[in-house]
Amino acid sequence: MGQAPLISSDAEDWIQKFIYDLKSNEDLSSKTLKQYSGDLRHLANWTETTWNRHQDKDISFCPTQMTTPTIGRYREFMQTVQSLRPATINRRLNTVKRFVEWAFEKKIIAMNVAKPIKLVPEEKTSPRQMTDKEEHILITTVQNRSLRDYTLILLMLHTGLRSMELCLLQRRDIIIGKRSGRLMVRSGKRNKQREVPLNATIRHGLNHFFSENDFSQKDYLFCSKKTGNHLGERALRHIIQKYMRLAGLEGLSAHDLRHRFGYVMAERTPLHRLAQIMGHDSLDTTMTYIRATREDLQKEVEKIAWQ
Repeated sequence: MGQAPLISSDAEDWIQKFIYDLKSNEDLSSKTLKQYSGDLRHLANWTETTWNRHQDKDISFCPTQMTTPTIGRYREFMQTVQSLRPATINRRLNTVKRFVEWAFEKKIIAMNVAKPIKLVPEEKTSPRQMTDKEEHILITTVQNRSLRDYTLILLMLHTGLRSMELCLLQRRDIIIGKRSGRLMVRSGKRNKQREVPLNATIRHGLNHFFSENDFSQKDYLFCSKKTGNHLGERALRHIIQKYMRLAGLEGLSAHDLRHRFGYVMAERTPLHRLAQIMGHDSLDTTMTYIRATREDLQKEVEKIAWQ
């Protein structure tokens, strides 16, 4: 583990003032606050080293000393000298932006000098793809252990619902006919509602689930066994991870069930229709399911190899 960068006591005081204000007014985890502190110490070390290189008198890191060109050079330093990944650079830049915004709101500085700074573009890569075999192993693992857990995993695989959308799903949101079905997502991203069609597999699975449960005394489709209220996202992730471990599947999460739906559907569904089903605001998001993976691109260039 690397040592904390050396900074002046004045710089440390400013960082602690910022962290204390966040801790007092926002519900942030200790891990997040520690990350903010580390990012700002990295910035303070760089600025003080840069500013004092040719100065007779040392200048301490302070919000009033920050300028837009300074932050721009800091971004360039991380890119060209340290060769950091875009994700790391952008995380640190977002910390700087939040710190400067805080100083502006507290009237410590007269202008938000970090606002014009743009983040580093990141190359979009496709999410991890669950294979047919992995889906089969997961379904087989959960099938005879818990009807509730089997149904919620089947529902995610065949509708692509987000975790939050599944947790807040109510019995009244689902309509099943003889040859069709649909569910209403009332708590989608940015509170957008949408209808999701149900195929024969999930209709059969839901009908079985409904026949084994009494919904006259409860609203939500999937309830917590501890609280009786709707299942929480954290609990859902725990359930998915439990069955992933039992199935011996590594590197997959609850959100990968949504991705699995996206990948399978993208092979046979026009993107504009898939975007509507999955609740994407932009086709660029849906495009991730047809963008080639690194493995796909490697296979393509290997086709012209001489060896």
